Amino acid sequence: MTAYSLLDLVPVVEGGTVARSLANAADLARHAELHGYRRYWVAEHHGMPGIASAATAVVIAHVGQATSTIRIGAGGIMLPNHAPLQIAEQFGTLDALFPGRIDLGLGRAPGSDQRVARALRRTLDTDPNAFPNDVVELQSYFADDGRTGISATPGAGARPELWILGSSLFGAQLAAILGLPYAFASHFAPDALDQALETYRSQFRPSAQLEKPHAMAGFNVFAAETHEEAEYIASSQQQAFVALRTGHPRQLPPPVEGYRASLPPQHAAILDHVLQCTAIGTRDEVASGLAAFVKRTGVDEVMLTSMIHDHDARKRSLAIAAEAMRTLAPA
Repeated sequence: MTAYSLLDLVPVVEGGTVARSLANAADLARHAELHGYRRYWVAEHHGMPGIASAATAVVIAHVGQATSTIRIGAGGIMLPNHAPLQIAEQFGTLDALFPGRIDLGLGRAPGSDQRVARALRRTLDTDPNAFPNDVVELQSYFADDGRTGISATPGAGARPELWILGSSLFGAQLAAILGLPYAFASHFAPDALDQALETYRSQFRPSAQLEKPHAMAGFNVFAAETHEEAEYIASSQQQAFVALRTGHPRQLPPPVEGYRASLPPQHAAILDHVLQCTAIGTRDEVASGLAAFVKRTGVDEVMLTSMIHDHDARKRSLAIAAEAMRTLAPA
Protein backbone atom coordinates (compact mmCIF):
# COMPACT_ATOMS: atom_id res chain seq x y z
CA MET A 1 0.00 0.00 0.00
CA THR A 2 1.23 3.49 -0.84
CA ALA A 3 1.89 5.47 2.33
CA TYR A 4 -0.34 8.45 3.05
CA SER A 5 0.34 11.52 5.15
CA LEU A 6 -1.38 14.78 6.06
CA LEU A 7 -0.51 18.41 5.39
CA ASP A 8 -2.42 20.79 7.66
CA LEU A 9 -2.23 24.52 7.02
CA VAL A 10 -4.00 25.10 10.37
CA PRO A 11 -6.81 27.10 8.77
CA VAL A 12 -8.42 30.02 10.53
CA VAL A 13 -12.07 29.95 9.54
CA GLU A 14 -14.30 32.98 9.22
CA GLY A 15 -15.77 33.59 12.66
CA GLY A 16 -13.03 31.51 14.29
CA THR A 17 -9.85 32.27 16.22
CA VAL A 18 -6.19 31.26 16.08
CA ALA A 19 -6.62 29.54 19.46
CA ARG A 20 -9.41 27.37 18.06
CA SER A 21 -7.35 26.61 14.94
CA LEU A 22 -4.43 25.41 17.06
CA ALA A 23 -6.72 23.27 19.21
CA ASN A 24 -8.15 21.77 16.02
CA ALA A 25 -4.62 21.06 14.75
CA ALA A 26 -3.83 18.92 17.79
CA ASP A 27 -7.16 17.12 17.46
CA LEU A 28 -6.62 16.55 13.74
CA ALA A 29 -3.13 15.13 14.33
CA ARG A 30 -4.52 12.66 16.87
CA HIS A 31 -7.21 11.74 14.36
CA ALA A 32 -4.62 11.21 11.61
CA GLU A 33 -2.55 9.04 13.92
CA LEU A 34 -5.60 6.90 14.66
CA HIS A 35 -6.32 6.43 10.94
CA GLY A 36 -2.87 5.33 9.88
CA TYR A 37 -1.39 8.51 8.44
CA ARG A 38 2.41 8.28 8.42
CA ARG A 39 3.18 11.96 8.89
CA TYR A 40 1.50 15.16 9.99
CA TRP A 41 3.11 18.27 8.52
CA VAL A 42 2.46 21.99 8.90
CA ALA A 43 3.82 24.66 6.58
CA GLU A 44 5.37 28.06 7.12
CA HIS A 45 3.18 30.86 5.77
CA HIS A 46 3.25 34.50 6.83
CA GLY A 47 0.85 37.40 6.55
CA MET A 48 -2.02 35.08 5.60
CA PRO A 49 -5.25 35.76 7.49
CA GLY A 50 -6.50 32.20 7.00
CA ILE A 51 -3.37 30.26 8.07
CA ALA A 52 -2.16 29.92 11.68
CA SER A 53 1.08 27.96 11.18
CA ALA A 54 3.55 30.86 10.83
CA ALA A 55 5.48 29.86 14.00
CA THR A 56 5.95 26.41 12.53
CA ALA A 57 8.30 24.85 15.09
CA VAL A 58 6.01 25.98 17.93
CA VAL A 59 2.98 24.39 16.24
CA ILE A 60 4.92 21.14 15.74
CA ALA A 61 5.77 21.04 19.46
CA HIS A 62 2.11 21.63 20.29
CA VAL A 63 1.05 18.77 18.03
CA GLY A 64 3.81 16.54 19.34
CA GLN A 65 2.42 16.77 22.85
CA ALA A 66 -0.97 15.62 21.57
CA THR A 67 0.32 12.55 19.68
CA SER A 68 2.60 9.60 20.35
CA THR A 69 3.56 7.68 17.20
CA ILE A 70 2.85 9.67 14.02
CA ARG A 71 5.82 11.50 12.50
CA ILE A 72 5.44 15.26 12.85
CA GLY A 73 7.22 18.05 11.07
CA ALA A 74 7.41 20.91 8.63
CA GLY A 75 6.30 20.78 5.06
CA GLY A 76 8.01 23.07 5.15
CA ILE A 77 10.38 25.58 6.63
CA MET A 78 11.17 28.32 4.12
CA LEU A 79 14.89 28.37 4.72
CA PRO A 80 15.67 31.75 3.08
CA ASN A 81 13.69 33.32 5.94
CA HIS A 82 16.02 31.90 8.59
CA ALA A 83 19.63 31.43 9.56
CA PRO A 84 20.42 27.70 9.28
CA LEU A 85 21.79 27.75 12.84
CA GLN A 86 18.40 28.87 14.17
CA ILE A 87 16.63 26.03 12.37
CA ALA A 88 19.22 23.54 13.65
CA GLU A 89 18.50 24.73 17.20
CA GLN A 90 14.71 24.64 16.76
CA PHE A 91 14.60 21.20 15.17
CA GLY A 92 17.34 19.90 17.43
CA THR A 93 15.04 20.84 20.30
CA LEU A 94 12.08 19.12 18.64
CA ASP A 95 14.19 16.02 18.00
CA ALA A 96 15.14 15.91 21.69
CA LEU A 97 11.50 16.27 22.73
CA PHE A 98 10.11 13.77 20.20
CA PRO A 99 13.01 11.49 19.21
CA GLY A 100 12.59 9.55 15.98
CA ARG A 101 9.45 11.45 14.97
CA ILE A 102 10.65 14.76 13.49
CA ASP A 103 10.65 15.64 9.79
CA LEU A 104 12.17 18.82 8.40
CA GLY A 105 11.05 19.73 4.90
CA LEU A 106 12.97 22.65 3.40
CA GLY A 107 11.73 25.08 0.77
CA ARG A 108 13.18 28.16 -0.90
CA ALA A 109 10.01 30.24 -1.41
CA PRO A 110 9.29 33.05 1.08
CA GLY A 111 5.89 31.67 2.10
CA SER A 112 4.43 35.15 1.77
CA ASP A 113 4.14 38.12 -0.55
CA GLN A 114 7.16 40.31 -1.27
CA ARG A 115 6.19 42.95 1.30
CA VAL A 116 6.05 40.38 4.09
CA ALA A 117 9.15 38.67 2.76
CA ARG A 118 11.13 41.88 3.14
CA ALA A 119 9.99 42.18 6.74
CA LEU A 120 10.93 38.57 7.47
CA ARG A 121 14.04 37.69 5.60
CA ARG A 122 17.50 38.02 6.98
CA THR A 123 18.67 38.75 3.43
CA LEU A 124 17.16 39.37 0.02
CA ASP A 125 20.04 37.46 -1.57
CA THR A 126 19.09 36.33 -5.07
CA ASP A 127 22.14 34.09 -5.50
CA PRO A 128 20.78 30.78 -6.87
CA ASN A 129 23.33 28.95 -4.71
CA ALA A 130 22.09 30.54 -1.47
CA PHE A 131 19.45 27.89 -0.77
CA PRO A 132 21.67 24.86 -1.53
CA ASN A 133 24.45 26.36 0.58
CA ASP A 134 22.03 26.93 3.46
CA VAL A 135 20.84 23.32 3.25
CA VAL A 136 24.42 22.04 3.35
CA GLU A 137 25.20 24.34 6.29
CA LEU A 138 22.17 23.03 8.15
CA GLN A 139 23.25 19.44 7.50
CA SER A 140 26.66 20.32 8.93
CA TYR A 141 25.12 21.56 12.19
CA PHE A 142 23.16 18.33 12.62
CA ALA A 143 26.22 16.22 11.76
CA ASP A 144 28.40 18.33 14.09
CA ASP A 145 31.26 17.81 11.66
CA GLY A 146 33.11 21.01 12.53
CA ARG A 147 32.86 22.56 9.05
CA THR A 148 31.07 25.66 10.34
CA GLY A 149 33.24 26.06 13.43
CA ILE A 150 30.07 26.14 15.54
CA SER A 151 28.44 23.35 17.52
CA ALA A 152 24.67 23.82 17.62
CA THR A 153 23.14 23.23 21.04
CA PRO A 154 20.53 21.81 20.66
CA GLY A 155 21.05 20.49 17.15
CA ALA A 156 24.42 18.74 17.10
CA GLY A 157 23.79 15.03 16.66
CA ALA A 158 20.04 15.48 16.09
CA ARG A 159 18.52 13.31 13.39
CA PRO A 160 15.40 14.91 11.94
CA GLU A 161 14.48 13.44 8.58
CA LEU A 162 15.42 16.09 6.02
CA TRP A 163 13.30 16.59 2.89
CA ILE A 164 13.60 18.98 -0.03
CA LEU A 165 10.30 20.53 -1.10
CA GLY A 166 9.54 22.07 -4.44
CA SER A 167 7.23 22.87 -7.31
CA SER A 168 9.90 23.12 -10.02
CA LEU A 169 12.94 21.28 -11.33
CA PHE A 170 15.27 23.21 -9.00
CA GLY A 171 14.17 21.36 -5.87
CA ALA A 172 14.10 18.03 -7.70
CA GLN A 173 17.70 18.47 -8.82
CA LEU A 174 18.87 19.56 -5.38
CA ALA A 175 17.15 16.64 -3.63
CA ALA A 176 18.73 14.26 -6.14
CA ILE A 177 22.23 15.70 -5.74
CA LEU A 178 22.05 15.61 -1.92
CA GLY A 179 20.39 12.18 -1.82
CA LEU A 180 17.38 13.41 0.13
CA PRO A 181 13.67 12.56 -0.13
CA TYR A 182 11.65 14.92 -2.29
CA ALA A 183 8.12 16.28 -1.89
CA PHE A 184 6.36 18.04 -4.77
CA ALA A 185 3.66 20.65 -4.10
CA SER A 186 1.21 19.34 -6.70
CA HIS A 187 -1.75 20.16 -4.45
CA PHE A 188 -1.47 23.79 -5.57
CA ALA A 189 1.30 23.96 -8.22
CA PRO A 190 0.90 20.88 -10.44
CA ASP A 191 2.49 22.05 -13.69
CA ALA A 192 5.98 20.50 -13.42
CA LEU A 193 4.97 17.40 -11.43
CA ASP A 194 5.86 14.68 -13.93
CA GLN A 195 9.06 16.30 -15.15
CA ALA A 196 10.25 17.02 -11.61
CA LEU A 197 9.72 13.43 -10.49
CA GLU A 198 11.55 12.11 -13.56
CA THR A 199 14.43 14.52 -12.93
CA TYR A 200 14.66 13.55 -9.28
CA ARG A 201 14.71 9.82 -9.98
CA SER A 202 17.10 9.95 -12.92
CA GLN A 203 19.64 12.20 -11.19
CA PHE A 204 19.44 10.72 -7.68
CA ARG A 205 22.71 10.01 -5.87
CA PRO A 206 22.61 7.71 -2.80
CA SER A 207 23.51 9.34 0.51
CA ALA A 208 23.96 8.42 4.14
CA GLN A 209 20.27 9.26 4.67
CA LEU A 210 18.79 7.56 1.62
CA GLU A 211 19.90 4.70 -0.64
CA LYS A 212 17.30 5.18 -3.39
CA PRO A 213 14.85 7.90 -4.43
CA HIS A 214 11.84 8.49 -2.21
CA ALA A 215 9.19 10.81 -3.62
CA MET A 216 5.99 12.27 -2.24
CA ALA A 217 3.39 14.46 -3.95
CA GLY A 218 0.54 16.59 -2.64
CA PHE A 219 -3.10 15.77 -3.39
CA ASN A 220 -6.33 17.51 -2.32
CA VAL A 221 -9.14 15.34 -0.98
CA PHE A 222 -12.73 16.29 -0.17
CA ALA A 223 -14.60 13.15 0.82
CA ALA A 224 -18.09 12.63 2.22
CA GLU A 225 -20.93 10.13 2.26
CA THR A 226 -22.39 11.63 -0.93
CA HIS A 227 -20.86 13.37 -3.91
CA GLU A 228 -23.07 16.39 -3.35
CA GLU A 229 -21.85 16.82 0.22
CA ALA A 230 -18.24 16.49 -0.90
CA GLU A 231 -18.76 19.20 -3.53
CA TYR A 232 -20.31 21.39 -0.86
CA ILE A 233 -17.45 21.09 1.65
CA ALA A 234 -14.87 21.58 -1.14
CA SER A 235 -16.30 25.02 -1.91
CA SER A 236 -14.55 26.62 1.07
CA GLN A 237 -11.08 25.90 -0.32
CA GLN A 238 -12.24 26.84 -3.80
CA GLN A 239 -13.37 30.23 -2.54
CA ALA A 240 -10.10 30.70 -0.68
CA PHE A 241 -8.01 29.87 -3.76
CA VAL A 242 -9.94 32.27 -5.96
CA ALA A 243 -9.59 34.99 -3.33
CA LEU A 244 -5.85 34.37 -3.01
CA ARG A 245 -5.18 34.26 -6.76
CA THR A 246 -7.13 37.46 -7.32
CA GLY A 247 -5.21 39.34 -4.63
CA HIS A 248 -7.75 39.18 -1.81
CA PRO A 249 -6.60 36.53 0.71
CA ARG A 250 -9.13 35.81 3.41
CA GLN A 251 -9.97 33.50 6.27
CA LEU A 252 -11.45 30.18 5.22
CA PRO A 253 -15.08 30.94 4.30
CA PRO A 254 -18.07 28.71 4.98
CA PRO A 255 -19.16 26.45 2.12
CA VAL A 256 -21.61 27.64 -0.50
CA GLU A 257 -24.08 25.50 -2.41
CA GLY A 258 -23.40 25.50 -6.15
CA TYR A 259 -20.28 27.68 -5.82
CA ARG A 260 -18.32 26.07 -8.65
CA ALA A 261 -21.17 26.47 -11.13
CA SER A 262 -21.60 30.14 -10.19
CA LEU A 263 -18.08 31.19 -11.15
CA PRO A 264 -17.25 33.35 -14.17
CA PRO A 265 -15.00 31.59 -16.71
CA GLN A 266 -11.79 33.30 -15.59
CA HIS A 267 -12.26 32.16 -11.99
CA ALA A 268 -13.30 28.66 -13.02
CA ALA A 269 -10.07 28.51 -15.03
CA ILE A 270 -8.08 29.35 -11.88
CA LEU A 271 -9.58 26.36 -10.08
CA ASP A 272 -9.21 24.07 -13.09
CA HIS A 273 -5.52 24.83 -13.09
CA VAL A 274 -4.58 24.97 -9.43
CA LEU A 275 -6.68 21.99 -8.31
CA GLN A 276 -5.69 19.50 -11.01
CA CYS A 277 -4.53 17.03 -8.35
CA THR A 278 -7.80 16.73 -6.46
CA ALA A 279 -10.49 14.15 -5.72
CA ILE A 280 -13.99 15.16 -4.63
CA GLY A 281 -16.67 12.62 -3.78
CA THR A 282 -17.47 9.40 -1.98
CA ARG A 283 -14.93 6.86 -0.79
CA ASP A 284 -15.02 5.00 -4.10
CA GLU A 285 -14.68 8.20 -6.13
CA VAL A 286 -11.76 9.34 -3.99
CA ALA A 287 -10.13 5.91 -4.22
CA SER A 288 -10.39 6.06 -7.99
CA GLY A 289 -8.80 9.50 -8.10
CA LEU A 290 -6.01 8.48 -5.76
CA ALA A 291 -5.33 5.26 -7.68
CA ALA A 292 -5.00 7.21 -10.92
CA PHE A 293 -2.66 9.71 -9.27
CA VAL A 294 -0.43 7.01 -7.78
CA LYS A 295 -0.34 5.11 -11.08
CA ARG A 296 0.57 8.29 -12.96
CA THR A 297 3.31 9.43 -10.58
CA GLY A 298 4.61 6.24 -8.97
CA VAL A 299 5.14 8.17 -5.75
CA ASP A 300 6.11 6.37 -2.55
CA GLU A 301 3.79 8.56 -0.48
CA VAL A 302 0.80 10.81 -1.06
CA MET A 303 0.54 13.94 1.07
CA LEU A 304 -3.18 14.53 1.48
CA THR A 305 -4.54 17.95 2.30
CA SER A 306 -7.89 19.69 2.42
CA MET A 307 -9.17 22.97 3.78
CA ILE A 308 -12.67 22.30 5.08
CA HIS A 309 -14.58 24.86 7.12
CA ASP A 310 -16.29 22.48 9.54
CA HIS A 311 -13.78 20.61 11.72
CA ASP A 312 -15.90 17.49 12.10
CA ALA A 313 -16.52 17.33 8.34
CA ARG A 314 -12.78 17.64 7.81
CA LYS A 315 -12.09 14.76 10.18
CA ARG A 316 -14.67 12.63 8.43
CA SER A 317 -13.15 13.48 5.03
CA LEU A 318 -9.70 12.41 6.20
CA ALA A 319 -11.08 9.18 7.66
CA ILE A 320 -12.74 8.36 4.33
CA ALA A 321 -9.53 9.25 2.50
CA ALA A 322 -7.60 6.84 4.72
CA GLU A 323 -10.12 4.11 3.89
CA ALA A 324 -9.68 4.91 0.20
CA MET A 325 -5.89 4.70 0.44
CA ARG A 326 -6.13 1.31 2.09
CA THR A 327 -8.14 -0.03 -0.88
CA LEU A 328 -5.31 0.69 -3.33
CA ALA A 329 -3.18 -2.14 -4.67
CA PRO A 330 0.28 -2.57 -3.08
CA ALA A 331 2.86 -0.07 -4.34
